[in-house]
Amino acid sequence: MSSKRQLKLGAFMRPASIHTGAWRYPGAYPDANFNLPALKHFAQRLEAARFDAFFMADHLAVLNMPFSALKRSHTVTSFEPFTLLSALSSITDRIGLVATASTTFDQPYHVARRFASLDHLSGGRAGWNIVTTSNPDAALNFGLEEHMEHDERYRRAREFYDVVTGLWDSFADDAFVRDVPSGTFFNPEKVRVLGHRGKYYSVRGPLNIARPVQGWPVIVQAGASEAGRQLAAETAEVIFAAQATLEAGQRFYTDMQARLAKVGRAPDSLKILPGAFVVVGESVAEAREKRAQLDSLVHFESSIASLSIALGHDASGFDPDAPLPVIPPSNASHSGRERAVELARREGLTVRQLAQRLGGYSGLSFVGTATTIADEMEEWLVSRGSDGFNILFPYLPGGLDAFVEQVVPELQRREIFRREYQGKTLRHHLGLVRPPDAFSR
Repeated sequence: MSSKRQLKLGAFMRPASIHTGAWRYPGAYPDANFNLPALKHFAQRLEAARFDAFFMADHLAVLNMPFSALKRSHTVTSFEPFTLLSALSSITDRIGLVATASTTFDQPYHVARRFASLDHLSGGRAGWNIVTTSNPDAALNFGLEEHMEHDERYRRAREFYDVVTGLWDSFADDAFVRDVPSGTFFNPEKVRVLGHRGKYYSVRGPLNIARPVQGWPVIVQAGASEAGRQLAAETAEVIFAAQATLEAGQRFYTDMQARLAKVGRAPDSLKILPGAFVVVGESVAEAREKRAQLDSLVHFESSIASLSIALGHDASGFDPDAPLPVIPPSNASHSGRERAVELARREGLTVRQLAQRLGGYSGLSFVGTATTIADEMEEWLVSRGSDGFNILFPYLPGGLDAFVEQVVPELQRREIFRREYQGKTLRHHLGLVRPPDAFSR
């Protein structure tokens, strides 16, 4: 193993490509989000390339946009994450399996049980992406007329995390003795009743499943607002970040390290992985042509709806050829709104141009050859802009194949990405400590 810092690589696979034009790209699978044979193949390809994790976002409602725009989106139908990852656990051996589960519209006992099950099924490869669900239409699917206020969602999420991790510690690691001669299946002195009573939840416990293989599945968090950053500092082991420039990445990295220190956590207890949209070409010009072709496949009806979601305000009435007007904060995702406003300000984009960018992908992008992409990734790693990346493929299968066949070997040649897995669990891949059980602390 090289003494150099090693990149951590996740694959963002729900939607299978986040770019709105991906399903229309020549040679792409239009049904990639709901094509089980293809998804199995993708998971095995990523594992053969030694990726750390297969990452699934989730939505609890169709995108909150008009049907005139929604009809152009390939994200309308996708597998529920736990169901798919459970299936993929049986045809993979090493790659991590990260599922999104909402703290706003689920119950801690359900989430604890599902992730413990996935961790056992996969032999210790599960990760929980904690989200608070910003889509207001999701509330309507759970008997609520109004969405919960932003900071309230994060306060609830903090207690949710405490309950879930407490439930994972219901049994000691060695509680199940399974002594056939004596007829003792488990040691009752190695089980505890959680007995949680808080502001939002009352959960007795214990969880009716053995402690997860990893102790706790890896905790992932994606919020970038003040409330999201603080939740991540207190709870997360991986951050799916959204900084679009190296300078912004370095500021975020420094901020999170300072927050870790304040709450008494070690610097290496948190890995920061920005989402990176990667388009590979034989030349930089070819890669740019691919990106331009992708962007040209985004319909304006879809892109203006994407802008409305990002801003938390209906943008359909804005003058498309004027600058973005002042947008006050809303109850939607704060970080999404801030990224859109900052992008428009930084590049002087009109509403139409901003919508087109958001309708495709507006975040961090590496567009070039395997060499230029590896150069940029290495710079982010060495200069502490990130610990790696969550890769967003431009279209499937071609975009994934290009990254695996061209970029990964270049990163391996530079000795900043593994050639072989050294362990079997997601925690081991990421260099994260296994938490001791509650009986050993």
